[in-house]
Amino acid sequence: MNSWLVPAKKHRNKPMPQSALIAMMIMAAAGVAIAVQAPLNAALGRAVSSPIAAATISFAVGFAVLLVCTVLLGEARAFSMLPSVPLWLFMGGALGAFYVFSALWSVPILGVLTTTSLLILGQVIAALIIDHFGAFGLPSRDISTWRILSGVFVAIGVVLSRY
Repeated sequence: MNSWLVPAKKHRNKPMPQSALIAMMIMAAAGVAIAVQAPLNAALGRAVSSPIAAATISFAVGFAVLLVCTVLLGEARAFSMLPSVPLWLFMGGALGAFYVFSALWSVPILGVLTTTSLLILGQVIAALIIDHFGAFGLPSRDISTWRILSGVFVAIGVVLSRY
């Protein structure tokens, strides 16, 4: 069986440690960044007259920032591990490119709210499946009525965002 399909330990409800609160705040900030990134990249696409070139430029800037951070934090030795990394793990970069292109192309058509709502809906559906199976070595979490209901509410939000 593939290692990404092997479930880890079951998640148990526990009091939220401070690190989880910090992670929640960081993810909320990342959500703001995603909402701002899409219209910025769409504007870049208009400025260079090409959505695919804009996505490429966006990734080049992101790569440069991450490369500098990697070197400054003393993590550059991690690059020596690349030859031993399974090829399928590089799909994250391809999926990121797909997201950036999709968002910058969709924002002028759907608007930021609907684009972001659909992004979140897709994430919720995928997250329910990934959590259920404990994919990628993550702890498995049961699909509950409450978790499904959260997805339904996001779907309702998508519909409401169009009016």
